[in-house]
Amino acid sequence: MSKEKLRREALVYHAKPQPGKIKIVPTKPYATQRDLGLAYSPGVAEPCLEIHKDVENVYKYTAKGNLVAVITNGTAVLGLGDIGPEASKPVMEGKCLLFKIFADIDSIDIELDTKDIDKFIETVKIMAPTFGGINLEDIKAPEAFEIERRLKEELDIPVMHDDQHGTAIISAAALLNALEITKKKIEDVRIVISGAGAAAISCTRLYKAFGASGKNIVMIDSKGVIRSDRENLSVEKLEFASARKIDTLEEAMVDADVFVGLSVADVVNPAMLISMAKDPIVFAMANPDPEIAYDLAVSTRKDIIMATGRSDHPNQVNNVLGFPFIFRGALDVRATKINEEMKMAAVKALADLTREAVPEQVNIAYGETRLTFGRDYIIPKPFDPRLISSIPPAVAKAAMESGVAKMPILDWDKYKEELLQRSGNDNKVVRMLHERAKVHPKTIVFAEADHLDVLKAAQISFDEGIAVPILLGHRETILELKKEIEFDADLIIIDTHAEESNAARNDYATKFWKMRERDGMTLYGATSKMRDRNYFGAMMVLEGDADGMISGYSRAYSTVVRPIFEVIGKAPNVKKAATVNIITTERGPMFLADTAINIDPTAEELADITKMTASVAKTFGFNPVIAMLSYSNFGSSTHPHALKVRQAAKILHTNTPELVVDGDIQSDFALNLELLQSRFPFSKLAGKKVNTLIFPNLESANITYKLLKELNKSDSIGPIMMGLSKSVHILQLGASVNEMVNMTAVAVIDTQERDKRKKAKLNK
Repeated sequence: MSKEKLRREALVYHAKPQPGKIKIVPTKPYATQRDLGLAYSPGVAEPCLEIHKDVENVYKYTAKGNLVAVITNGTAVLGLGDIGPEASKPVMEGKCLLFKIFADIDSIDIELDTKDIDKFIETVKIMAPTFGGINLEDIKAPEAFEIERRLKEELDIPVMHDDQHGTAIISAAALLNALEITKKKIEDVRIVISGAGAAAISCTRLYKAFGASGKNIVMIDSKGVIRSDRENLSVEKLEFASARKIDTLEEAMVDADVFVGLSVADVVNPAMLISMAKDPIVFAMANPDPEIAYDLAVSTRKDIIMATGRSDHPNQVNNVLGFPFIFRGALDVRATKINEEMKMAAVKALADLTREAVPEQVNIAYGETRLTFGRDYIIPKPFDPRLISSIPPAVAKAAMESGVAKMPILDWDKYKEELLQRSGNDNKVVRMLHERAKVHPKTIVFAEADHLDVLKAAQISFDEGIAVPILLGHRETILELKKEIEFDADLIIIDTHAEESNAARNDYATKFWKMRERDGMTLYGATSKMRDRNYFGAMMVLEGDADGMISGYSRAYSTVVRPIFEVIGKAPNVKKAATVNIITTERGPMFLADTAINIDPTAEELADITKMTASVAKTFGFNPVIAMLSYSNFGSSTHPHALKVRQAAKILHTNTPELVVDGDIQSDFALNLELLQSRFPFSKLAGKKVNTLIFPNLESANITYKLLKELNKSDSIGPIMMGLSKSVHILQLGASVNEMVNMTAVAVIDTQERDKRKKAKLNK
């Protein structure tokens, strides 16, 4: 994506449909006069009086315990430098967003218009009673050191400057694991630190806390090696001044075991890498471009362990692995501070988590066959669902053991379950979908590319590396629209009506005629149909000229599905094709089927639909827990509609006993754990969180998913076609750009899975 295009998209993203990235929503009922009387006057007086009696009650009656302030003065914003408080606000809002989606922490951004240390500290102290914790952000050094030190001393809530400690914690975990792999001891290794800012100072301090020897550390700033005989050193730099008589990075790198880069791009060259010791550990964390390019580094030294700050290479040192979960643990025990013990606990928890078996969900998200602890996996992935249940407990325990926890946790199993519940309320599935598609992008036909929104979806899919689009439609219209949206990628454009397409059209027509000559199809009829882009695009996929296809934006579903069925057809052993939609909800992703095809499936067909839906859930890394819905509960009605669902469940229990599925069951019982456990403890669903709903007919499924989507403004992925022989998916009429991008990712992943199965079959 060009810089200008990125600029425009970023500005639109932040401006529309409403400015900014966060908002405040009520957590209590407010529909009636009674509700309002409790929320405000006169009812609100009662919690005020209780807090006045005991200030700790503020955690019981207000949102303080889950509220973090993200505070800056805008003096060191990303790579932008001192841009001021207002200009820093988008970054701070982004930090608030990350707190929410990764750890379910509410946060408010506060931008202070002062560079005076005393004023900054006094202002934060005055506001502190509002918050459960303070995250300092993008404050320049050396002021950042003094501000954090004093606030930690003078406040009784957790305070952390993430720019310092976030990178330190993540990189320390990566370092411990890299040393484990290379069989080196931290007290013996020679470490070079490129950079002397807040992050570099904090990293080095934490490495020393884990045993690194000061005499083995060389720190380098813009003037060269920080030596003990250099004049006018700050207190922080003097702490890491070296007695070695060397001046340059090049000299420092000779025989070094570890390089940690927190400086600028391209300061390390291949000769420096070659001069390092055996099995060098290189963390080049300058962003967006590292101190040495990843590909250059790994081609220079085959024995290297390499980490960067980038997501497109292994071992990304990403602060999002740390700060949300550290604050989560600190808030949950009402810690009075974030101390060294808590930071070191987070390091150990991250390091240990990397050495455990990786869940299939993570392998799927990153397109890996099996991620395992080793040179290319020394730190967990940001989408690892175990982070929320691993890091906060470690931090909370350290707070308790070090005496800074005011509310100790007594039931750790219950606490971990609560943490897992917090992780289900965002759209991780969409992010995972895109990341997985990017691993092996495929060629996808966009059958309606002469529509602006479809072309926008194709553009995003291409720019994001999700797919390589093939554009079908009126050539001149597509070219005009491409120019309008500045989509300048050199892609295949096919106008199925144009003379230039005659050869392909005739070839496809002949093949289609041969396929269906005993179904009343004539060559003339086949040739005519190939002018229809849905027939033409489907033939491209069938013949291997494209990997997949999406269509349906501008035409009714029934109009589009017919050509797909005629050309592509069902997969072997599939009796009925069906569809499933994935809806993101507060309880996590929900799989709903059949949402688009089968009007009134039989019991046998419902069982088949259930098995296909379970397979889709597994493809996306979820263990399906399936409720077969009805208006009755386990035989409470003998009407044929209820009997059909019951019979389908019985078929599944007999033929696929490994599936966690049950029915007939009403939707409220299926989704309410306590209700289900108390009334139907015998059910296979009892004690389990249902994530897959099978509906008895099309109208109930279609109405439900659209209601959920519109009322909750939820993301919907689908309808995902199940049971076809190739990867072709049909959009809902008028699908949004985002929905089309998601479906493109689905088509790519569908193709990836088919390739995987084909390869496995050949290897047998």
